[in-house]
Amino acid sequence: MSLTSSGPQRPWWRGGVIYQIYPRSFADHDGDGVGDLPGIIDRLSYIADLGVDAIWISPFFRSPMKDFGYDISDYRDVDPMFGTLADFDRLVERAHALGLKVVIDQVLSHTSDESAWFKESRANRHNAKADWYVWADPRPDGTPPNNWLSVFGGSAWQWDARRRQYYLHNFLISQPDLNFHCEAVQQQLLDDVRFWLQRGVDGFRFDACNFHFHDRQLRDNPPAEVRDTKSVQDSNPYGMQRHLYDKTQPENLRFLEQLRALLNEHGAASLGEVGCDNTLATMAAYTSGGNKLHMAYGFNLLTTDSSAGYIRSQVSELEQALTDGWPCWSVGNHDVMRVRSRWGGADAPAHYNKLAMAVLLSLRGSACWYQGDELGLPEADVAYERLRDPYGLAFWPEFKGRDGCRTPMPWVHSLPDAGFSRVPAHAPWLPVPQEHVDLAVDVNNDDPDSVLNFARRFLAWRKQQPALLDGDMRFLDAPEPVLAIERRAEGGGQRVLAVFNLGREPVTVSLPGAPAGQPLRGHGFGPTQTGERDGATFHLPAWGACFQNLLD
Repeated sequence: MSLTSSGPQRPWWRGGVIYQIYPRSFADHDGDGVGDLPGIIDRLSYIADLGVDAIWISPFFRSPMKDFGYDISDYRDVDPMFGTLADFDRLVERAHALGLKVVIDQVLSHTSDESAWFKESRANRHNAKADWYVWADPRPDGTPPNNWLSVFGGSAWQWDARRRQYYLHNFLISQPDLNFHCEAVQQQLLDDVRFWLQRGVDGFRFDACNFHFHDRQLRDNPPAEVRDTKSVQDSNPYGMQRHLYDKTQPENLRFLEQLRALLNEHGAASLGEVGCDNTLATMAAYTSGGNKLHMAYGFNLLTTDSSAGYIRSQVSELEQALTDGWPCWSVGNHDVMRVRSRWGGADAPAHYNKLAMAVLLSLRGSACWYQGDELGLPEADVAYERLRDPYGLAFWPEFKGRDGCRTPMPWVHSLPDAGFSRVPAHAPWLPVPQEHVDLAVDVNNDDPDSVLNFARRFLAWRKQQPALLDGDMRFLDAPEPVLAIERRAEGGGQRVLAVFNLGREPVTVSLPGAPAGQPLRGHGFGPTQTGERDGATFHLPAWGACFQNLLD
């Protein structure tokens, strides 16, 4: 299993590292307790110093914030909470000056119920936007038209007394789904994407991009043969259905082609979020042919299973499904428990994240890295009284929601709320836990062996390793908990062997299939996490790594 690398003309996104900013929690410039665009501008040099290629900013558009920005009411304006369009223009200019690409989040599948489009659509059945959303009559007994479920719990249908019809919402009731079968909706959304392209953005992350279309016949989903616990928690009945008809419809491929043609006009890149019954196959389909998405990622490495066998199986399955498509991998984001706690366990130390980063950036593909994981932050334990996430409130206490990975970034340990607010006039929207204060940026910065300083070294070193940027990949057979990866640059160039111990105890393993090599230094791991090789035998410390330049 291998694919050919793209060579010296590699575009920035191919093999690039994208740093995700959750704007509510990154940096608060005006002191209202919520992060904002000027706060991001204040801290752009920190991100540039990390050595990543781009920033991805989660939604900052005008919104009632019932899902904290993923419920957009105006696609062409900045919510006053986050700043202004002029602030955004300054952000783009400053990021570009620092050598950072700017990727913004677009949520095309649904709007807020406070969107002017929805207000007009729900007014009656005969207005100009009457079919801009997914409306359906009730069944004869008054119940919803089918059995589709919302990701956030309950039926995906909500009754509207004005139209005397149900409307579809795959997420919150306040997030009605747009009707992509309506050509005017598609054109409007393409025009809105063009608006931001003309403001200079370099790419888009398309949220829930396989939810665009629904089955016109509104057929019932059948029961799942295997319950989905990757994209939702096992306490959520959403995973009990096989989602044949409510999403991932074939019409979406044509829309993605239109989207790609528009992006090509501006040289912009795209990254799609995919969550469905067969995410890896959909990722492959959405990135094939060079005429749809540039990259796609799913929740396959955002699970609690971090075993070598599981990681290898997920990556191998995607590689086998890909033809000419390109993957993107992520081990942390704003929707899941932080990687240190989820993969490492409740007692994992901060330096576990060094291993997580090295594994992620040794896989073939691009990568997304979530804010704060470079500090080694654990999942925050947010008390029920402080929860803000409607998803968590609905499934409490079995699932505590997403607030634990969304708490404010700690910048300076000695300042109130760890310096999250430049002028701390108001308490942050979520608390800053003490264990995060202890890992603030200034604390990490002063420790040569910190996760932050490792991340800087590793990212700089990786840029000098062509095999790791976009070379071919194959796995070597290895026993748990060891993951062994060989990368090969195009045209017989560099070959790198990366061997990881994903366990918390030192291991010694024999890899007779490993080609001869020499130690590859400079990756940034210290002695306590650096493995050694003796012939075919590898001695790997707990959560350790061994990199080798292969000789033949």
